[in-house]
Amino acid sequence: MRNACFALVFVAVAMPVGAQTAQTVITPPPPFAKAVTLSGPRFGMTSLSDGVVETLHERQIDVTSSISQFGWQFEKQFYNKNSGVAVVNEWVVLAGGLDQGVVLPSVSWLVGLRTREGTEFGVGPNITPAGVALAFAAGVTIRAGSLNVPMNVAVVPSKNGTRVSFLTGFNMRR
Repeated sequence: MRNACFALVFVAVAMPVGAQTAQTVITPPPPFAKAVTLSGPRFGMTSLSDGVVETLHERQIDVTSSISQFGWQFEKQFYNKNSGVAVVNEWVVLAGGLDQGVVLPSVSWLVGLRTREGTEFGVGPNITPAGVALAFAAGVTIRAGSLNVPMNVAVVPSKNGTRVSFLTGFNMRR
């Protein structure tokens, strides 16, 4: 009886080992993403709602509802050659209101997606003297050789009102 139990345990343990295949299937990791720097100057204009203009006035900053914007966008695009979609990480630093003799700094960090055709959208935090809010941006990048010309619209709704920016610029694909 003891030998029979020992044989039964041996067979029960040995059967799964015999069922394994000799070849091990290893799934290869995905290829590394390529990074492209698309940083460059940005310029345009921003439309401020009445609530934003009033909030700025309370902080001794007097501007009209339409201000100029000048700055720089630090952008990296991560993509895989097999995919039609790229991940975009960008910081946009702007100085607004220069046309009215004031400097309204603005910093936005946007994370988004860009298609192979150049259509893009992103979302992220925005900080200005008018307050902190979440920015939503969309646009298209027109390519001419290694030159890129982005055209974007950003909407920043906040408790003080809404800011809508139209920006363009250029950069060289590096």
